[in-house]
Amino acid sequence: MECPLDSKPRWERRKDARPQELLAAAIELFVERGFAATRLEDVARRAGVSKGTLYLYYTNKEELFKAVVRESILPFLGKAELSVAEFHGHSADLLRDVVMNWSRQIGQSKASGLGKLMLAEAVNFPDLAKFYREEVMSRTVRMISSILERGVKRAEFRPFDIEQMTQVLIAPMMMLNVWKHSAVAPCDCSELQPQVFLENLLELTLNGLLPRSA
Repeated sequence: MECPLDSKPRWERRKDARPQELLAAAIELFVERGFAATRLEDVARRAGVSKGTLYLYYTNKEELFKAVVRESILPFLGKAELSVAEFHGHSADLLRDVVMNWSRQIGQSKASGLGKLMLAEAVNFPDLAKFYREEVMSRTVRMISSILERGVKRAEFRPFDIEQMTQVLIAPMMMLNVWKHSAVAPCDCSELQPQVFLENLLELTLNGLLPRSA
């Protein structure tokens, strides 16, 4: 009697799922423990595979971390960049959409802890810091800058220092993630509401950026 086409042996389905299981286990441990304290055997154990199986997919911890970043953050960045390129409305609405989508898709996921990890461990792992800066931060800065520049060119925003304003916007978003994943923070994080925090940031920023006549 032939098996149905969709009833693959259990071990085949398990093998196909392993890369995703490893990445899911890795991001949990990286965020919980940091890069230095995370061991590959612990990642394999949490994913339910042997350490040897992990090495079939990732040659070392650095490559595993890069894969985590590429899987958890870069797809969002790609979609956000495309949405910026295709947007036809007011630049204030575009900025709001990008920031709030970031909050929903990255800020409320495990990936939000990777920024704090890099802030804490960049000095000890300069190659990883360079990778994160080029793959994530530089693209983020370019995207936010392009929205601000778009607003100024269309006279939707008043003229200002785009480079500095980009940093003014990104810094609170980064600190929001740091607070979220810190045991000690300069606020009562039990009352911290990320969406409300960002809405207030946007309200303050956009009221400063809009032309005075608006």
